[in-house]
Amino acid sequence: MIDIEKNLQEVQAQIASQCQKSRRDPEEVTLLAVSKKKTIEDISTAHQAGQIDFGENYLQEAEQKINKLQYLPIRWHYIGPIQSNKAHRISELFDWVHSVDRYKVAQRLSRFRPADKPPLNVLLQVNIDDEPSKAGIGLADINELADKIAILPRLNLRGLMAIPAIRTDFEKQREPFKKLADALSCLQLKHPYCDTLSMGMSADMNAAIAEGATLVRIGTAIFGARI
Repeated sequence: MIDIEKNLQEVQAQIASQCQKSRRDPEEVTLLAVSKKKTIEDISTAHQAGQIDFGENYLQEAEQKINKLQYLPIRWHYIGPIQSNKAHRISELFDWVHSVDRYKVAQRLSRFRPADKPPLNVLLQVNIDDEPSKAGIGLADINELADKIAILPRLNLRGLMAIPAIRTDFEKQREPFKKLADALSCLQLKHPYCDTLSMGMSADMNAAIAEGATLVRIGTAIFGARI
């Protein structure tokens, strides 16, 4: 039996410990609970334990959860790949979108974001290791896409997201995260309001925090392995 409340406490303690080692304030790091393939009951349990931010990868699954849990003050993050024809619904349902890597998608998110909702927070997904199998733009393309998105209405460009290739050595894990942190620093020269680095998951969270992550995406360590 998975003890979600206990797991959340342990993850928060791990964040605090790594922040102390890295001389950072734990308040700088937001824990995003990745709840894809998890039940409404699991999400409710985590929320009752104090978790506010939840990440979903699949629109159809997420829509059912969001509708059934709309009475709870949850911040919903879309972290999966975006098909253009689903951008409309994503823009209506979510508070954050982490996986913007095409201007066409950003345009649709902007166009369909309801006027009665706050601007949609968006992150550019960066393919930090240039993996052919992964979505995301290259480091060299960040500024051009950011400049275009920054002037779109109904969107708030907030920063960068990446999913590096799997590494097991701590120092090796830090390398792509440092690249992303450096890229954000460059982006901030022109877009100083960009303040978010979404990087780090259950297996490499500590390395991400060491390199400046402001948002870590944790699923397995909270909810257990996905079936």
